[in-house]
Amino acid sequence: MHLEQISFAETRSFSSFFLDYIQQKESLKPFYSRFPQLENFKGQLADKQKSFPMETRHTLAKVLQQQYIAVQNIPAVQQNIEALQQPNTFTVVTGHQLNIFTGPLYFIYKIVTVINTCKKLKALYPDYNFVPVYWMASEDHDYNEIKYFRLYGKKYSWGTNQTGAVGRFSTKDLLPLLNEIPGDISIFREAYTKGKSLSDAVRQYVHTLFGKEGLVVVDADNVELKSIFKEVIRQDILDNTTKKLVDQTNSALENEGYKIQVFCRDINFFYLDKDLRSRIEKSGDTYQVVDTDITFSAGEIKKLIDEYPERFSPNVILRPLYQEMILPNLAYVGGPSEVVYWLQLKSVFEHFNTPFPMLMPRNFAMVMEHTVMRKFDKTGLELKDLFEEKNYLFNHWVLKHSPRNLTVGAERKQVLDLFEELKKRSDAIDTTLTAYIGAEGKRALNSLEKIERKLLRAEKRLHTDKLKQIEAVKDILFPNGSLQERTDNFLNFYQQDKAFIDKLIEKFDPFDYQFNILSYNSQP
Repeated sequence: MHLEQISFAETRSFSSFFLDYIQQKESLKPFYSRFPQLENFKGQLADKQKSFPMETRHTLAKVLQQQYIAVQNIPAVQQNIEALQQPNTFTVVTGHQLNIFTGPLYFIYKIVTVINTCKKLKALYPDYNFVPVYWMASEDHDYNEIKYFRLYGKKYSWGTNQTGAVGRFSTKDLLPLLNEIPGDISIFREAYTKGKSLSDAVRQYVHTLFGKEGLVVVDADNVELKSIFKEVIRQDILDNTTKKLVDQTNSALENEGYKIQVFCRDINFFYLDKDLRSRIEKSGDTYQVVDTDITFSAGEIKKLIDEYPERFSPNVILRPLYQEMILPNLAYVGGPSEVVYWLQLKSVFEHFNTPFPMLMPRNFAMVMEHTVMRKFDKTGLELKDLFEEKNYLFNHWVLKHSPRNLTVGAERKQVLDLFEELKKRSDAIDTTLTAYIGAEGKRALNSLEKIERKLLRAEKRLHTDKLKQIEAVKDILFPNGSLQERTDNFLNFYQQDKAFIDKLIEKFDPFDYQFNILSYNSQP
């Protein structure tokens, strides 16, 4: 597998907000603590070591041991879980929804990034242990976002009537789908058949794919872990503390010209129970669970927080803080929108005396398998050309490869010069003619542009086969006009190459913030 890279800016696929962060623009520096460079982890280690309680370490390890009881023992994982009880052990974490069959490719890229980050950190800081962690978004209730995946250009969907937190869903309704999917899916068949819940199944297949690398999977839908978070639950629900802090940060970001990604509510918790996950709102003196008949007085909700903290599920604003309060974490690995919205949260972390983690962009990539490479090699394109809009790409290729001059640049200059001379003549005779001559000149230029478009269109017809080759490559690598990593599933490559994940681990550098293009040889 061959690796080439282009800058994020050249892909034209990322927001200016994200690019400014990557380039460490001065105006964004107040919104984070440290930029993710290897040398900056020394200070992050010191901050987290001072603030993270040993009691929390023991609770975390105990919960993880319980969650892994039904999972095959892989020594690297068990060693990391046990190591979490030691004061010199820290994590690097990524989180993601429980998409069926892992969802889009970038799920795999996220995990590879945390694994490689831990390896780099261990090499530089040998006196510490670094544990890669995948945080399951098991409490999310966005079933419609996780119910499908795309394999070999076909969309496969899971139909179920279950509601509430998706991690609690039974996988029984998913089993008929297993018979529709082509190729070897034994890893997923075993996980979905044996797992009692979607969380169990996801832990199982992630463990199978990444266990040898020591990756630890955390399900934070747990009473003991939620108990650590009680004070935050109280302050957010009873005092609306979070909103005041985030709104101030949002205003500061907007003053710098940035568009806000997520908005804070007065209460940033859902009520979570059985098949229900619904927002909590306050109306007068009453706390209402939206779209239900469930209500609480102030006294009742205080008691509920104290006795049943597991019934409170943080939204996108407070999930990051929850994560950082229960993990000895140094850095969060996320996609462009995640990195950007975390920048809205630093003041919340400061209020609750929790170190703000380093925000690491995940690895980004496009994979070109053998048949695509054969087609690409015949196009005469450069890799960066692939990121252009399709029609521009066709025009660019034709202009570059045609033996004929298809542009009217020289003629345009001649027309401009001619009408400029005519304006000078008219000024000496009748200045009212100037506007007329200018309009006629513009008409002539428009005619030239039409001629140029027709010439280009005619030339494109002479290269129909070549342009179809280019279009075929473009459509494969950018399905539905989107980046491959945001659409296609990793099985597209893993079923043909069982070493696919190992090759990603070998090729990706988590601290090289560029877009990766991975290509197989044109001959398998």
